[in-house]
Amino acid sequence: QVQLVESGGGLVQPGGSLRLSCAASRSIFSIYLMRWYRQAPEKQRELVAAITRGDSTTYADSVKGRFTISRDNAKNTVYLQMNSLKPEDTAVYYCNANGGGFARLDSWGQGTQVTVSS
Repeated sequence: QVQLVESGGGLVQPGGSLRLSCAASRSIFSIYLMRWYRQAPEKQRELVAAITRGDSTTYADSVKGRFTISRDNAKNTVYLQMNSLKPEDTAVYYCNANGGGFARLDSWGQGTQVTVSS
């Protein structure tokens, strides 16, 4: 397992940008899959973006072209760059580390609030 701490959330106007960070308690080099999820009030948690050990990325259709996931193994940190933010992006964003079927690993951070409002 690994401890994850998200940061970087806050209040931003529509069209603005935020960069979320997910700091891990140990090296993430060997972790196959790092993911960002989000959950809005009274909605199911949804996958936003994912990145593999080999830096392959996937995105939810709703954020394609606006969000970018990346990992910095030297800093044990995963990022989510969020541009052109919309009110519907408002949610608690969670970082997830998963073994991808190669290891028994599934860890979650506590979440960071993102609010997009004018």
